Parts: sequence; C-alpha cells; structure tokens
Amino acid sequence: MSADLRKITSWQLRTRPLELGRRTLVMGVVNITPDSFSDGGLFLDPQAAVARGLELLDEGADILDLGAESTRPGSRAGGSPTPAVSSEEEQDRLLPVLEGILGARPEAVISVDTYRAATARVALVAGAEIINDVSGFLWDAEIAAVCAEYKCGVVLMHTRGRPEEWSAQTPLAADELMATVRGGLAGSLNAAAEAGIAAESIVLDPGYGFGKKFEENYALLARQDELLSLGRPLLAGVSRKSFLGHTLAALHRGSAAPVSARETAGIAAMVTAILNGASIVRMHAVRTAVEAALIADEVLLHRAGTDAS
Repeated sequence: MSADLRKITSWQLRTRPLELGRRTLVMGVVNITPDSFSDGGLFLDPQAAVARGLELLDEGADILDLGAESTRPGSRAGGSPTPAVSSEEEQDRLLPVLEGILGARPEAVISVDTYRAATARVALVAGAEIINDVSGFLWDAEIAAVCAEYKCGVVLMHTRGRPEEWSAQTPLAADELMATVRGGLAGSLNAAAEAGIAAESIVLDPGYGFGKKFEENYALLARQDELLSLGRPLLAGVSRKSFLGHTLAALHRGSAAPVSARETAGIAAMVTAILNGASIVRMHAVRTAVEAALIADEVLLHRAGTDAS
C-alpha cells in the first residue's frame, strides 16, 4: 500500500488486536431502532436483528456495528432536551441482540454505536470489542473514562453540532470545512489521551452527513486523505447517506433519490473513500461492499507498485 495512505497497523480492541491496512475491513450495520433513516423498524425485533447480524457475518462483514438509537436529523439525540430514547431503553434494545449474536458466533467482533457512558459500560461487559461514538466524546463526559477502563477499541467521529441544529448551520468553504473536521478530530484525540486511552485503540471517522451540507460531503471525500496526518486509521461511513440521494435527484424527477435507490451511489462513494485512505468502511449491503473493496484494494496495491508487507 502507498506509504502516505494506508499503513499496515494494529488496532487494539478490548480482547484482541485487529490488523488494518492490508485490506479494507467492512463494518456491517445493524440498526435496532424504529426510526433509522435507512432501515428503521426492520430489525427492532431482537430475533430479526440477530438474524440480520448473522447474515451480514456470512456475507463477509469483519465487524458488526449495533446501534439502538437513531442520530438522524430531527432525532434530537446527543443529550438534547428531549433525547430520542432513554439510556435504559437503548440498553433494552441492544443487549438481547449483542448477546444473541455472540452466543451464536463467539468470535464475532462487535462494535456498539453509542455516545452514552452507561450504555458503553453495559455493552463492554456483555462482550462488545469497540465503542463507536458519533460525538467524538463530546456528548457524555464520562464515556472516555469507560473506554479507558475497559481498554476497548474506539471509533471517534466528527459531528458538527447536534442533529437538531444541522439544518440551520452556515455552509462552509472546503478549506474551512477541512479545518473544522481536523480540529474536531484532534480535540477528540486529546480527550482520549487525557482519559488514558492508547492511540493504538483509536480509529477516526470524518462523519459524513453529520453536520455537513450536501456538497460539503464531496469536498470532505475528495480531501479525506488529509486527515491521515492526525496519525490514526480512518473509517468511512457513506452508505445510503442523504447527500447521495441529493446528487441523484436529476434521475428521480428532481426529488432526492430514496434510500432504496442509493446503493450503487454508496458503493461509488465507498470506493472513493478507500482510494483516499479509509481502512474500514461502514456499510449496509455487505456482500456488494466486500466485492467492491477487493477491487479498490488491488488498485491501492498497484498504485504503490509494491507489496507493503
């Protein structure tokens, strides 16, 4: 792999290391929610969610990311005056699925998408390896300490503001956007270091769609590799995002393409993210993502002109 893109490194999780950089890892998404933008309600039933997780593993997912609270625009998540769900409800949705998947596949690598310290603790005790915090340690002051205590893997994502604020935010020029994302991720890294979390446990996520206007996501995608200067591997979550639907509007009589019509666009964005340095991609359609990632990895290998091993 190109030395300035993906370095082969070890991501230290709670009980094991995970190699990054030799090939793209695919993180499959299981939303245990009634209102997620992409598949809300489909897997709210624990048995359906467990079955979906096992299906994604069979399709080639390296990691499963379980989320029990939506952070879509309008969800009022992130500690706002009226959170989407309580911590207790989040845990009630999450735990049967987490335990069911690990009961069937004890070797599975499970990530839990939460910004709450209480939920993170319960999930780690139940066997999760990774905490994926969309707020980058901003929305719950205690979550960094929990991650440090359990020495788990951490995904720190950049979010500009809270979901209920996104529609009113001022657009940013590309340079300002990149400075904002870089500065936010650097702040999250500092918070992690202050809590005692080892750098080797951290992966960074630029946060596509999270407080970025439609066109801003393309500027971020085009310049994503600049974030590698922060010294940590990158995870890209572009699957089914609304900015893709906005771009496809010309093919849908001027209306944004529905979620069901964004899969091909999502794969195109995912491949772009890989070619710009992402070591992990977070996707809903895992089998297609695995196949496309294999091709992108070959391009990276031949771009470098030599095997990085």
